[in-house]
Amino acid sequence: MIDITTQNLEAEVINASLQQPVLLDIWAPWCGPCKALGPALEKLETAYAGRFRLAKLNSDEQPEIAGQLSQMFGVRSIPFCVLFKDGQPVDGFVGALPEPQIRQFLDKHVPSADEMAAQEEVSEAQALLAEGDTASALERLQQAVVIDPGNDTARYDYLRALLAEGRAADARRAFEPVASKVDLDARLAAAGHWLAACEKAASARPPEALAAAIAANKRDFDARFELAQTHLAAQRFVEAMDELLEIVMRDKAWNDALARRTYVAILELMTKPAPKPAAEAQAKGTLEVAGRAAPVASADPLVDQYRRKLSMALN
Repeated sequence: MIDITTQNLEAEVINASLQQPVLLDIWAPWCGPCKALGPALEKLETAYAGRFRLAKLNSDEQPEIAGQLSQMFGVRSIPFCVLFKDGQPVDGFVGALPEPQIRQFLDKHVPSADEMAAQEEVSEAQALLAEGDTASALERLQQAVVIDPGNDTARYDYLRALLAEGRAADARRAFEPVASKVDLDARLAAAGHWLAACEKAASARPPEALAAAIAANKRDFDARFELAQTHLAAQRFVEAMDELLEIVMRDKAWNDALARRTYVAILELMTKPAPKPAAEAQAKGTLEVAGRAAPVASADPLVDQYRRKLSMALN
């Protein structure tokens, strides 16, 4: 638990909520219900074991912040609690609610214990991958998927790591539970295309034979797509997109737009995860005292270049 002022609001609430939900308790020393609610919130912060962070703001000492939040939510009384998530105030409640109702409120927004454990495994895996310890990273990612099977981000990272290591059979087993989600999640769709390419590459014709077939007939799209899949399986993403682009330019709808869809999947595989949203003060639902927005990370020039190439081919 931490006391909030205008000086530390941005760091301890806005920015901190990019990492974990922050519950801000707005109170005053003269408020009887506040004295009842405070200890209950502190007890829950301990019970939830890091699933959210508690911060407290004395409305008498910090009237500007308290006033903005009260106006934002249309609240005129205290105690008043506001939950911050991803840099924004997203929900709140008024009054000294009983513990079961506070738990119900928190459980709508804070990650479950399984989600937290899975995220810890993913974070450890990312650090291990950065160190080059792929074997240990794969163990961590597999554990994350076991702990939280519905965590599609963890599953996508696991699939990527398996496919990068050439373990297509293991990737197929990991992919099957989410195969029905490919129309809803671009990351899983991308992993599915990469997996299909790895499975096809095992029986593909030699590159020399494919190149000869294409040289003899520029519209031999089956051969060109097969060559693109061998490139994709070998993680030669640019070479794969070059072949797929040739198909798109000649026949956008070939094989139910398979060339275009595979091209888009490769762009997804090459795209680095977007940073968490910065706290911005520009619309209702944000705080004017939140501070300046963090700079937006620059895009990958190569990805941007190949996005433009596809756009030109489709127009």
